[in-house]
Amino acid sequence: APAPPVLEFDPEGTLVSSWGGPGSGYEWPQLEHGIYVDQQDNVWLSGSAKDDNQILKFSSTGTFLMQIGHQGRGRGSNDTENLGAAANMIVDEAQNELYVADGYVNHRVIVFDTNTGAYKRHWGAYGAVPDDAKQPPYKPGAAPSKQFGNPHCVRRARDGQVYVCDRPNNRIQVFESNGKFLREFFIEAQTLSGPLADIAISRDPQQRYLYVADGSNSEVYILAREDGRKLGAFGRPGRQPGEFRNIHNIA
Repeated sequence: APAPPVLEFDPEGTLVSSWGGPGSGYEWPQLEHGIYVDQQDNVWLSGSAKDDNQILKFSSTGTFLMQIGHQGRGRGSNDTENLGAAANMIVDEAQNELYVADGYVNHRVIVFDTNTGAYKRHWGAYGAVPDDAKQPPYKPGAAPSKQFGNPHCVRRARDGQVYVCDRPNNRIQVFESNGKFLREFFIEAQTLSGPLADIAISRDPQQRYLYVADGSNSEVYILAREDGRKLGAFGRPGRQPGEFRNIHNIA
């Protein structure tokens, strides 16, 4: 029998609790994808199936708290009520804001109030209004796409800068928290299969480093946060210790 969808482990790997799945009062995603635990121990969940147009909020013990959006009701990248197969999310505790990388169907970052679920703002690549028009596939050396292909992750540094990994377009775009575009840098520009799966930001006072999970090349890159310079890497393809197969998330 399969395990429940949400598993909690202690640092030694011992199972602490397990819960999740369809229940009363909410719409469980068809294909679970993103999970984020905020500082209040609330657990946020998203799904990546086409009709997973919702995000769910639970307590750490699995009590349902809130749903944003509704299954099967997505209306595109400028819909302020529903998601479009959201990849992942984070919480800005000081502002009570939920940032969502709304990327498998939609092409944007969208922000909601963590307490009420109310819509606050959204933006696409370069801080512009997102567009759902079909984009040509990524091609090394071509002009960068003006739209997100799949914003697969969103991370927020302590200085307020927001980092978005645009997976099919091999790039990280950096914004202010209001969506103002600041800069971008490209990762493994010759790779055609969307390497940018996720980002973690270092915990030193200046947060000088980004750790980038490359799911296509099976490596984790260490980048300088200020300009995206590659400082190092670890991992390689394989199934043995220290090797990776399709890295999809990092924390």
